[in-house]
Amino acid sequence: MTDTPRLDGADGWEPIQQFNTRAAESFVSGDPDGRRLRIRYFRRQRDGALTARVWFGPGSQGPPGHAHGGATAALLDEAMGFCCWMAGHRVVAAHIEIDFRGMVPVDVVATLEANVERIEGRKVFPRARLLLPDGTLAAESTGIFLELAAEQLDLLAGRAKAAGMDPEAFA
Repeated sequence: MTDTPRLDGADGWEPIQQFNTRAAESFVSGDPDGRRLRIRYFRRQRDGALTARVWFGPGSQGPPGHAHGGATAALLDEAMGFCCWMAGHRVVAAHIEIDFRGMVPVDVVATLEANVERIEGRKVFPRARLLLPDGTLAAESTGIFLELAAEQLDLLAGRAKAAGMDPEAFA
């Protein structure tokens, strides 16, 4: 793989610029030119699902030549949370479950898919899956995310502003 992996979307995928550019402090997506993870998010037109292209670099390594499970878990957590926010639900994770189906080699571009499955009151239930370039399922996750109260969102917006981030991201 080259030093600059291609994170192009597929036909029918629209780039989500607001997240791709405002996640500068994110552990997962905040280092778009780094050696750990590189990710580019899209919205799939046919069903509105969150999709992404993800490159696991050498900085994500756990077992020799493969991504650390924590890197995969962090990616799935961020994607589930973001798909909830994309659907208008301002949430944080309360519970996530991850099933690792196979090891993820470093230096490949994988595909991520995430969507909200259902909503019950303040609880939002997303699902995500990570596919290797050949279509093999590498990992899948489910979660319970909780809607934030207005005062919690205000607190996050204040902290974002103090850190030089866009406080509108938490509106």
